[in-house]
Amino acid sequence: MSKIVLIAGSPTNGSRLFGLTQYATDHLALSGFDVDVISAAELPAEDLLRANFNSPVIQKALAAVEQADAVIIASPVYKASYSGALKTILDLVPQKGFQGKVVLPLFIGGTIAHLLAIDYALKPVVAALGGTNILGGVYAVDQWISRTEHGGFELTEELKERIDASISELTLELEREAVFRNQDIQEPVS
Repeated sequence: MSKIVLIAGSPTNGSRLFGLTQYATDHLALSGFDVDVISAAELPAEDLLRANFNSPVIQKALAAVEQADAVIIASPVYKASYSGALKTILDLVPQKGFQGKVVLPLFIGGTIAHLLAIDYALKPVVAALGGTNILGGVYAVDQWISRTEHGGFELTEELKERIDASISELTLELEREAVFRNQDIQEPVS
């Protein structure tokens, strides 16, 4: 089974972003995937800001990215780009850290006007880290996710359908990658 890591770039745990990420990880769990979650809100801030590669927590996070077949990158959009908290995590990923991985962006912002933050802010950085299989992803608007009285989140049906479609695309890409890896292993060396 493919390994998936989700990097959540929100600096706070109460962000509506976690409505997106929880829905995505629940969907993947129902499909039989285990997802490691790396949350900027849970990582030691000083280790992130000082790029402390000796931190056991940072080493564990980077090992999860290295071992993953797919990376879901989730972030709120601030000032027409992904969060600074996400940037501090991406700055720790090795130069070719996304090479050979399927990458799925999940972004949320206050207005649809920042839809292109995925294309113009995130995708160049993912490409610089060796990522070539970058899926279209999902951009959501804050109003599409409401907080429940029990502390959870409720997504609109349209948003759920869009995430479902993106997760299906991710799953299909992982299956294709697995077939290519198996073909490479089975090819005789001349």
